[in-house]
Amino acid sequence: MPAADTRSEEGSSGLPDFGDTIDVATFEQILEMDDDEEEREFSKSIVFDFFQQADSTFDKMDDYLEKKDLAQLSALGHFLKGSSATLGMTKVKESCEKIQHYGAHKDETGTRDEPDDEVCLKNLKAVIAQAKQEFKVVERQLRKFYHDDE
Repeated sequence: MPAADTRSEEGSSGLPDFGDTIDVATFEQILEMDDDEEEREFSKSIVFDFFQQADSTFDKMDDYLEKKDLAQLSALGHFLKGSSATLGMTKVKESCEKIQHYGAHKDETGTRDEPDDEVCLKNLKAVIAQAKQEFKVVERQLRKFYHDDE
C-alpha cells in the first residue's frame, strides 16, 4: 500500500518537496526553532507574519509603480529580498533582487546601468507581477504545510 504522500520525498523534518520555490536547508533552520514539531507555532508565526509583510509590501510597490518612484521600489525590493531569503523563498528572493536592481537604474543582474526611467519601469512592472505570482505559489505551499490551506 503506498504512503500517504507518494509525490514527495521527505527530509529529516518531514518536509514535502517544495521544488525550486523554497530552499529546504534554510527553511529547516527556521523549523528547528519550533518547540513542538506537531504544532510548529514559532515557525508558523514567522511565516504567516511574512505573508502579511509581503502583501503589504506588494501593495506599496503598486503605489510607487504608479508614482514612478524608482528609488522607493528599489528599497522595497531590497527589504522583501532579505525577508524572503531568511525563510528560504528562493524565487521570491531572486525576483525581489531584480526589483532592487531595476529601481536602482540597473539591469536585472545589477551590473549595467540603465538610465532610461521608462525601461526600468517597464521591467519593474513585469518583475513585480512575477514576484507576486511566485509569492502566491509559495504561500499556497506553506499554508498546506501548516494545514492552513483555506
